[in-house]
Amino acid sequence: MSESRPGEAGAVPQARGVLLEVRGLTKRFGSVVANEDVSLQLRRGEVLALLGENGAGKTTLVKMLFGLHRPDGGEIRLAGEAVRLRSPRDAIARGIGMVHQHFQLVPVMTVAENVVLGAEPTRRRFVDRRRAAAEVRELSERFGLAVDPDAVVEDLPIGAQQRVEIIKALYRGAEILILDEPSAVLTPEETDELLGVVAELAARGVGIVLITHKLREVMEAADRVVVLRDGRVVGEVAPADTDEAGLAALMVGRSVVLRIDKQPASPGEPVLGIQGLEVDDDRGRRAVTGLDLEVRAGEIVGVAGVQGNGQRELAEAICGMRPRIGGCVLLQDRDITGLGARAIHDLGVAHIPEDRDKHGLVGSYSVADDLVLNRFDEPGFARWGRRDRAAVQRWAEQLIAEFDVRTPDVHAPADSLSGGNKQKLIVARELSRASVLVVAAQPTRGVDVGSIEFIHRQLVAARDRGAAVLVISAELEELLAVSDRIAVMRDGRIAATFAGASATPEAIGLVMGGATGH
Repeated sequence: MSESRPGEAGAVPQARGVLLEVRGLTKRFGSVVANEDVSLQLRRGEVLALLGENGAGKTTLVKMLFGLHRPDGGEIRLAGEAVRLRSPRDAIARGIGMVHQHFQLVPVMTVAENVVLGAEPTRRRFVDRRRAAAEVRELSERFGLAVDPDAVVEDLPIGAQQRVEIIKALYRGAEILILDEPSAVLTPEETDELLGVVAELAARGVGIVLITHKLREVMEAADRVVVLRDGRVVGEVAPADTDEAGLAALMVGRSVVLRIDKQPASPGEPVLGIQGLEVDDDRGRRAVTGLDLEVRAGEIVGVAGVQGNGQRELAEAICGMRPRIGGCVLLQDRDITGLGARAIHDLGVAHIPEDRDKHGLVGSYSVADDLVLNRFDEPGFARWGRRDRAAVQRWAEQLIAEFDVRTPDVHAPADSLSGGNKQKLIVARELSRASVLVVAAQPTRGVDVGSIEFIHRQLVAARDRGAAVLVISAELEELLAVSDRIAVMRDGRIAATFAGASATPEAIGLVMGGATGH
């Protein structure tokens, strides 16, 4: 690595000159204009936040900066020099690193092996593993990115894997680091650690482009905010000169309610009853241990907890996607413990899964087909065993308009949508039918603030129609916003339950961390 790279020992922050300048950048995909005449600057040691609704063009913009897309107009300048970035290799060679939403790591390899992959130090023509581990350890310690170079990546929690990705970029000499939705899969504790890392990197002279939908992170971490709407820059502001409500309004072009005003719940009869539930994780270890929980018609019960305490396994067991080892699950007093996912769905259970790409969509299918993925053979969408394509299209067009799914048309593949619009597509499909129970796992992950408001209103509307709603989320603010009761999950069981009106982040956080529950 050259001496000028931030990852090199002894590197010190340089003057806050302009590292990156974008002038009039434009990108089209057919008739769709993803970015139009975008201009911005990034200075050394600065954290620049990119805000915008899902589909506003943020990811397309940074993909051009990283050489994944070529612009149709405008120019990119690095340290005053106009450059053409034809590939990520070009971007990396120019000192640009990017940490994607979905990590680019080899699970079976060690941390050090992942970091140096493609740029391995050698000794006598062989990879010098000892030197690689030493360099990774030195980088991690200097930037506060604590990881064990000898640990196998698949054994690390998500937050540690993200630190590996950042180290990988620094090892290659990144002076500009792009973080695309870096906290989307992190726990609140891991997010706080990440924000500390971002501050340390900036203090050492790295320029950071931060894409996030979480306004708290912007207010805490950013020096400047550039807002995109419909592919264009519509505003630039310093966090010190605004607040979260102001940022939200700038993003969506209207006032946004950050915490919805809902009427008190009027709970009815129990809909979901869980008694002594035992569930294993993917490795055969007990993830849910003797869990008891009840959700009544007309109420929203939120489940809080540090990631990895059995929340995912709980949701999948309720919805028939994971076998139960012990205990039982009752739906309106009917034992559904042994039923599969389709049978449970047919009994009136809607499910917004945690992993939208793996369990929520078929990416190669069209938007229209994904919107009837669990109803394709129902009357109204099929006749005499054949699909009624006109009816499917009409239904899809109705849901796209109602749930504001941003897509060129109903025939576009689901994979072509932004992450937030994929989420809205799933929410549209699951909440557009009458259900007795809604299980929503991380329902607003990767979704912009305007869409968060909309999804929260849809969950409350389902409650008000008489459905029982179970919301599992890593975001305490989300649970506090929508829940009538909040159950805290720890070590595979419910450790405490709070009334939604009296719950506080501090009280819930204490129980999440191990304090004795209510």
